[in-house]
Amino acid sequence: MKPIIALLVLCVSAITSPVYAESFDEQALVAAAKNEPPLHVYDSTGKIKEQAKKFAAKYGLEAVGTKSKVTQTINIVVNEQKAGNVHAGVVVVSDTPAAMVQLIKPGYVENYVPSDMAQAVPANMQNPLFSVSASNVFTYNTALNKGGCPVDNIWALTDPKWKGHIAMQDPLGKPAFTNWFNQLKKHHDADMAKAYEAYFGKPLKTDMDSATEAWVAALAHNKPLLTSSDGNAAEAVGAPDTKENFMGLFSTAKFRENKNGMTLGMCTDMKPFMGYSVPSSMFIVKGTPSPNAAKLFVHYMLTAEGIAPQAIDGKVSSNSNNKLPASEPSGIGAFLSALTPYNAKTAVDDWNTRQDWQDVWSMSSL
Repeated sequence: MKPIIALLVLCVSAITSPVYAESFDEQALVAAAKNEPPLHVYDSTGKIKEQAKKFAAKYGLEAVGTKSKVTQTINIVVNEQKAGNVHAGVVVVSDTPAAMVQLIKPGYVENYVPSDMAQAVPANMQNPLFSVSASNVFTYNTALNKGGCPVDNIWALTDPKWKGHIAMQDPLGKPAFTNWFNQLKKHHDADMAKAYEAYFGKPLKTDMDSATEAWVAALAHNKPLLTSSDGNAAEAVGAPDTKENFMGLFSTAKFRENKNGMTLGMCTDMKPFMGYSVPSSMFIVKGTPSPNAAKLFVHYMLTAEGIAPQAIDGKVSSNSNNKLPASEPSGIGAFLSALTPYNAKTAVDDWNTRQDWQDVWSMSSL
């Protein structure tokens, strides 16, 4: 198995080598794009509709943004490629492992990094190119916990005290969780073991393969309240009328509901991490009938103007010059270093071990 995985990594790395424009000539691209059919863009956030509309208005072009789940977006690209009838222009995929294996490896999409953005986007976010990274954080109810977050170590969530009182989406249906579990094991397992010792006062002894696996199993055994959406998890934690004390793990985008009476707070002192980053990878579809408009749109999404509709929800642009607005409700901008970053170098391994992590969760939750 190991040689096969190594081969996959080599193949994906070769395919995803960044493609730079020799020089980004905005006016030339606009002129060429005016002779192309409308640009079709797909993303899993509804904000893509607004972004496509503003892009079209800015350049005097036609563009349509469509909200589409990851699996739907991948199916659209795959089916159009196989049929030789491509309509999609740009796709933004929040499941990087799936994109690398199902879109990049067969050559259905191209990685494009505009030359004038190459210095602003960190190298580890260029291959594949990230448009934004969402932040999923440990959360508590500020009204029921006046002194702050009631826990400061993720191993505390395995304590019987929190049994049935941790709200989160089901890892069996949300790949971001299994991706994170594998990222923890591959890159931060020593931190997980250290956090165990800090909480329990003794070194971890386990028959499992890693400290991360031991934590995942213990968390599943503690029967979290599993929801179908981050919105439902947020309601369980911070609804105005709630009396039960729940912890949560979900997107900072839900903190916008605090203006409507929710009482959500971030556990900023959680060790070893207060949450994790979920990148959205952005590609140009191979053979798109609107290649110049697609290049313009990728560039637009890397600008402060282009990413603004998502930045207000705490989604962090890969362009380091673009900062979160002061009005972003969660305040995550001050704590980004406390999140586990996503390392795309092991994305294929995240894909290959997805079922293994689901099995750990399923068996441990019995």
